[in-house]
Amino acid sequence: MFGKVRAWSRRHEKLAGVLRVAPLATLCAILVVPYATVPPTATAVGPHLGVAGYVALSAALLWPLLWRDRAVASFAAIALISFGQWLAGVNPLPANLAVLVALWAVAYRCSFRWSLAAGLVTELGVFLALSRWDTPTLGMFFSASIFTVTVWLTGLYASTRRRYLEGLEERAERAERERDQQARMAAAAERARIARELHDVVAHNVSVMVVQADGAGYALDTDPEQAREAVRAISKTGRAALAEMRRLVGVLREDEQADTDYTPQPGLGQLEDLVRGSAVPARLQVGGAPVELPEGQQLAVYRIVQEALTNALKHGGPGVRALVEIDYSGPELVVRVTDDGRGAAAPRSADGHGLIGMRERVGMYGGAVSAEPLRGGGFEVLARLPMVKAA
Repeated sequence: MFGKVRAWSRRHEKLAGVLRVAPLATLCAILVVPYATVPPTATAVGPHLGVAGYVALSAALLWPLLWRDRAVASFAAIALISFGQWLAGVNPLPANLAVLVALWAVAYRCSFRWSLAAGLVTELGVFLALSRWDTPTLGMFFSASIFTVTVWLTGLYASTRRRYLEGLEERAERAERERDQQARMAAAAERARIARELHDVVAHNVSVMVVQADGAGYALDTDPEQAREAVRAISKTGRAALAEMRRLVGVLREDEQADTDYTPQPGLGQLEDLVRGSAVPARLQVGGAPVELPEGQQLAVYRIVQEALTNALKHGGPGVRALVEIDYSGPELVVRVTDDGRGAAAPRSADGHGLIGMRERVGMYGGAVSAEPLRGGGFEVLARLPMVKAA
């Protein structure tokens, strides 16, 4: 129940502050009638404020209690108003109990040094009040001090308990985060294990397909029926390998959706459409006789060009143009994307991972990639990939 009350007070801080002051304000409002009916001659010890003065002084003493996040300032304001009241010789009012409420708030919210200082100031106020409006005795001062110290200790206890509960909440949140992290790590390890197992299954199926294909090639002329059986086995094994490969991809993708798209990935055949549809004015230049490359290597080249054109758009500046060159003439496939943008003057991207992705794609085929500004302006992305003939 106390936890629910504390949570509600956090959500409605202003209303909770008003409700905390409401009991004392209600007491002051109830006692205004007896104060107004007392004849001035009965208060010869001090000046009679009247109803207006009573309400004004009470409001001045109660208002600082609403400063919930400024406990020290609230206590200081109430203490100063009470001290001014003592200097003016005004009799104590019910609203002067606001000093004790502010003392509790300082003990609850502030450090021990501030709470001790507030306690000593309150004790001094008790002594001054007794010396002005009554004949002080040790017993009277001791009784009033016990009440003050009780309020002070209650605030300290509440502060200690609050900090203890905050520590428990923090440890619980940290334990929950660690538990979630351990769960993610365990899931990642399990996915990696399953992926290794599926990789072995797929590799075995592909090996069977190669053996069956070789057998079908040898038996094609001498035993057509056996060749047909081998082709059927290749088809069956290929379907199984494809199904296992899809499961492998599903395991490795945490956010795999039910409507996964299995359409063919883009390759060199779509490179011209990519350059023509780019947001950067660009042209494609091909050197040498095109070679049929594996689909994975074609996809790597396509993504490199796509990332390079995206970088030219982001960092090249206004009016930038790009040139995409694909060279098949040498022992390596050379992919060069240059632009005439700002080059070295372009701002660095703090969260860019494009170059890392290009290096990973090229590294899969034993190639290398570099990205650097050109002299005189512009930027160049250069990738070299060994020519791997498609099987």
